[in-house]
Amino acid sequence: MLRKILFVLFPALVSGLLISCDDDVIYEDPSARLSFSADTILFDTIFTSIGSVTRHFKVYNTYDHSLRISRISLAGGESSPYRINVDGIPGREFGEKILRRGDSIYVFVETTIDPLDSDSPLLVKDSIVFEINGNLQNVKLISWGQDVHLVRGEVMQTQTLLAGKPYLVYDFMMVDTGHVLTLEPGVRIHFNKDARLKVAGSIVAEGTREDPVVFEGYRTDRFYRNIPGQWSGIWLMPGSKNNRFVNARIINAVNGILADSLDMDGAGALYLANSRIENMTYAGLIGLASRIYSYNTIISGCGHFAIVLGQGGDYTFYHCTIANYWNYSSRNTPSVLIDNYAGIGNNGASHLKVAFANSIIHGSRSTEIALTNYEESGSDEIFSHCLVKIDEEAYSSHPWLFKSTVTGKDPGFIDGRESNFRLGDESPAIDAGDPETGVLHPLDFDGNSRVSDDAPDIGAYEWIETEENDS
Repeated sequence: MLRKILFVLFPALVSGLLISCDDDVIYEDPSARLSFSADTILFDTIFTSIGSVTRHFKVYNTYDHSLRISRISLAGGESSPYRINVDGIPGREFGEKILRRGDSIYVFVETTIDPLDSDSPLLVKDSIVFEINGNLQNVKLISWGQDVHLVRGEVMQTQTLLAGKPYLVYDFMMVDTGHVLTLEPGVRIHFNKDARLKVAGSIVAEGTREDPVVFEGYRTDRFYRNIPGQWSGIWLMPGSKNNRFVNARIINAVNGILADSLDMDGAGALYLANSRIENMTYAGLIGLASRIYSYNTIISGCGHFAIVLGQGGDYTFYHCTIANYWNYSSRNTPSVLIDNYAGIGNNGASHLKVAFANSIIHGSRSTEIALTNYEESGSDEIFSHCLVKIDEEAYSSHPWLFKSTVTGKDPGFIDGRESNFRLGDESPAIDAGDPETGVLHPLDFDGNSRVSDDAPDIGAYEWIETEENDS
C-alpha cells in the first residue's frame, strides 16, 4: 500500500522540487527588463506645503526565472520632494529584492512640494530608478507645484483679491460686517474639507467669460474634479447685502450659495449672472427671506435641490438652466422647491414673490418642481415661457402659476449627462422664449445674441445655426 502511495505522490513531489529549483534560479541576462504598469506617475497641480494624494504602480517579472533587483531608489535622493513605499515599506532607497517569476510588487508615491516663489505653476520632476543586471530602468514622477495664499479663519476687511496665486482657505474666510471683499477676474479660491466662505458684509466676485472667478475644493487631481461635498459652501449671512457673482463658478461643495435673510434694501441682496453652480451634495442655491436676481445662470448636479426658495422674499430668474442629473445616489427631492410659507422672515419679509421666465427646469426625476402652501387667491404667476418637467397632478393643481410654459418635453440638450446644456437642433426650447424678457439680457451665457432672430430661446444658451446644422 505504501509503495502505491509513493508511486502516486513521487511525480508530484519531483515536479514541485523542479519548480522550486526554477524559482531559485536568478535570471542574470543583461537584456532582462522589468515591466511596469505605468512608465510615468503624473500628479495634477499640487499646492505647496500641502501633501498630495497617493498614487501607485506595479512592477512585474514576466520571465520564467527569478529576477534580482539590486536597488530601487529616488533619483533625487534625500532632496527629492517625493516619497515612496515599496511593498509596504517606506523609504527613499531600497537594497536587493528578489522578484520571483510571475510575481509583482506595489510601489506607492506621494509628494509634498516646498514653496516655489512663483505665481504660476512650476514643473517638479524626479524618477524612481530600478537597477537590474547592471542596467537602469526608471519610472518618471511629474507634478505641477503651485504656491498659494493661505487663509485660516481670517476675518477680511474691505480689500481686493488679485489674480495670480490661488487662495487656499482652512476653516473659514469671513467678510466682516460693513466691509466689501472684491475679487478680480481669474481669482481662484480653494477650500479645505468643511471650510466655508461667510459673508456678513458684501462680496463682489466679477470675472469674465475668459477668466471667471472660481470657488472650489482644494484637491485639483483629475479624480476630484467632479466630486461633490469637498467644502461647505458660501453663506451670505443675515444682514449681508449687495452681493454680486458674475461670471463665477461654484463647484463641488455641500451648498453652493445660502442667501440667509439678507438685507433687501437698496439695489438688492444677491445679483447672480453668467455663473455656474455645480456638483452640490445638498443644494445649489437656497434663498430664505432674501432678494435674488439671476440670469444666464446654470445650476446642475445637486443631491437634493438645485434651488430652494422660502420664508418670504423676492426671487427673479431669467434665462436660467436648471438641469439636475445627479449621478451619485438616488434623489427623492425635486430640483426646485418653492414654499410660500406665510411666516415672517428674519428681516421682516413675509410675502414670497417668485418669477421664472425663459428658463428651463429639468432633471432625472418624473417631476422637478414642488410648490407648497400655495392657494389661488393672492398668489403670483411664477413660470412664464419656461420649459419645465412637472407631473400632471402638480401642474393641474396650480394652473394660474404657469403662462405659455412647455411641459412634457425633453429640452434636447446636446449632452445633459456630461453637463453640456447647449440646445440641440430639435430642441423645443428654440424660439419659444418671451421677446420682452430676451431684450432684458440680449446676450446668452456664451455671449451670443438672443435677439437677432424671431424670438429668444428658453434657457441660458441660445441655439446658433451653423453650416453643419443647415446641411
